[in-house]
Amino acid sequence: MISPEALRRYPFFAQLDPNQLANLAMITEEVRCEDGETIFRQNDRAENLYFLMEGCVDLYYTIREAYLEADQKEALVCQINPGEIFGISTLIPPHEMTSSARSTNHSRIMEIDGSQLKELFEQDREMGILLMRRVAKAALLRLHSTRIQLAAAWEMQRELAS
Repeated sequence: MISPEALRRYPFFAQLDPNQLANLAMITEEVRCEDGETIFRQNDRAENLYFLMEGCVDLYYTIREAYLEADQKEALVCQINPGEIFGISTLIPPHEMTSSARSTNHSRIMEIDGSQLKELFEQDREMGILLMRRVAKAALLRLHSTRIQLAAAWEMQRELAS
């Protein structure tokens, strides 16, 4: 368990009342990761929601060649900074991780039990709405960032071709 005060420090949890913070703290553990440590892998069952307290985490998408399964490449999709969530697939069906997460230095992470979090959302709909809005905002920001990366890659490819 993590303390409700630790949650309260972050804007992501700012709108939660003391009771909601206490309930969330009960299902949250602090995890420490070493540099290069894998937190989860693409296609894993999404069981936890993660919140980065300190350090840095990179999200990677694994690209597999259709004709050669052993030939794989990792593409950096996103960098998670302190105060940001990741592993949001735990809240979105089919509850399967869409990327891999790796700590890029020593990191402190809050690990929130996904099944218990969904139960909390059922018991406290207001809390569920507040946190799901924040999750949706994070997803939209990542989508926007991905669009910018794709546009830049497309432009670079176009310049190389000409």
